[in-house]
Amino acid sequence: MAAYGSGADRPLYGRGGSPGFRFTVYAVLSVVTMYLDQRQHYLTPLRYALQAGAYPIQLAVNSPSAAWRWLQDSLQSRDALRRENAQLRAAARELELRSMRYEALAQENGSLRGLKQALPPVAERWLAAEIVNIQLSSLRQRLLINRGAGNGVFKGQAVLDEKGVIGQTTHIGPWSADVILITDPEHALPVRIARTGLRTIAVGAGDATSLALPYLPGNADIKAGDLLVTSGLGGVFPEGYPVARVTEVRRDAVQPLAQVRAAPLAHLATDREVMLVWFNAGHPAAPAPAAVRGSAATDATSDLPAGSPAIQPQRVVHPPMPAPAPAPAAAAPAPGPKP
Repeated sequence: MAAYGSGADRPLYGRGGSPGFRFTVYAVLSVVTMYLDQRQHYLTPLRYALQAGAYPIQLAVNSPSAAWRWLQDSLQSRDALRRENAQLRAAARELELRSMRYEALAQENGSLRGLKQALPPVAERWLAAEIVNIQLSSLRQRLLINRGAGNGVFKGQAVLDEKGVIGQTTHIGPWSADVILITDPEHALPVRIARTGLRTIAVGAGDATSLALPYLPGNADIKAGDLLVTSGLGGVFPEGYPVARVTEVRRDAVQPLAQVRAAPLAHLATDREVMLVWFNAGHPAAPAPAAVRGSAATDATSDLPAGSPAIQPQRVVHPPMPAPAPAPAAAAPAPGPKP
């Protein structure tokens, strides 16, 4: 007779597998899912649908802070608004003067070089986007903006603010898009030192206030205060856009590489709006096409387009070496006097 409360009288269908067996099954399913998503991109449509469904929830979660900011802006005093209006008018006049000066210089330069018309601007058009959510942890530096595929946003699109480069888009939804910041540990950006022209790679350090330049040799010509701009490589950003300013350079006689830190010029932690930029493909400074993009400027975990694996290096044919010239024949001895 079975004891009361023993497991003998429980139905068979109520018994589950052991915790170890279930853990193994779930681990195998997770590995297979990650492999299919990384290699075959099977989960891209599912991610697109989930992002569309999660966007209203993210808006609802961030609505209290947005409402509080709107209330603060609405309650500003009249004197503060007048002062701000006067400052904006002064700044607008200064920008107009600069613009007229730059236009005059461009026309003069074009006439001196014999150009019929000035080159078109590299930035063809831009679109403002509001930041819905921001993540600034040591492992993840991302933004969520309220522009998506319905606005023409595409993967790997450059994102800027009024000071410099912010990052690039990764996953695109119908009404929103994820932006990986240049300070993300998984992001690398080809840059150039404006003073010397030296090219290198700026890597995110997991901090919204710093970038690392880990590939500079110890004898590189770089110092604190140098301006870093985009080099035009990588296929995302054109040449010459400001990125960061060098803040620290340390050299160790034992280590072959210098330890360099730079501060981003963009206001990554305080921006409310960003700019999505479309570049003119016919401009000489435009980024390279997607087929020749480098992997350094793309997110390692995103499904951005990469280079073509069918391209193979060509065999180098060396010219034949010239045959050595024959050695001159020895001269015959002169005949001596006869006895």
